[in-house]
Amino acid sequence: MTLPRLPILSLLETRVLGVLCEKQHTVPDTYPLSLNALVAGCNQKTSRHPLIEAGEAEVQAAIDTLKGPALVIESSGGRVTRYAHNTEKVLRLPAQSVALLTVLMLRGPQTAGELRINSERLHRFADISAVEAFLQELAERPDGALVTELPRQPGSRENRWAHLLSGTPDIEAIPAVPASAFEPGDTVSMGEIAALKAHVGRLETEIDALKGLVGRLCEELGVQP
Repeated sequence: MTLPRLPILSLLETRVLGVLCEKQHTVPDTYPLSLNALVAGCNQKTSRHPLIEAGEAEVQAAIDTLKGPALVIESSGGRVTRYAHNTEKVLRLPAQSVALLTVLMLRGPQTAGELRINSERLHRFADISAVEAFLQELAERPDGALVTELPRQPGSRENRWAHLLSGTPDIEAIPAVPASAFEPGDTVSMGEIAALKAHVGRLETEIDALKGLVGRLCEELGVQP
């Protein structure tokens, strides 16, 4: 069965959808979101590009548009109306693909390495090749591509990816990566460095957890660690 054709979404509409997808994982206790929480998420100053300042009326209008193709659904019950996304079901996508789309909607074009790092709280990808595999699936989707690989910029070692929910991106309007960010003779990409740092961070967290477990076991057994 062919999926219904999606409308071209505005920046605010993709921001609303991205915030709902993000907060489902990062603040599950308060999800679905109220209008106030959704406005705050759209205007958030961290993990967002570009930064925006949207009012309640504008966000409500974006919600109403997204309710058309059922990308956003309204929760009944309670004194405050709440909203949730329906992205996986409407677009027939796995959670991994939704995680990548979410980060692209919230932060703009990124490399596969950057996407792996920035989607960590939504889905933990084993490596960059796993990210690239899901990006290729989204780009070659039979019902219409949802992402595209952008032309490589001068001085960059990796191509960036962009979502297509707002139509074909304007390449000239996308900020270029400054050449100063790369040193001559570099053999490791910025995305790979970021991925390595994230991996080290995860290992440190796991080590701390193991230390705590060993400490508790030693205490129960009455021995010194």
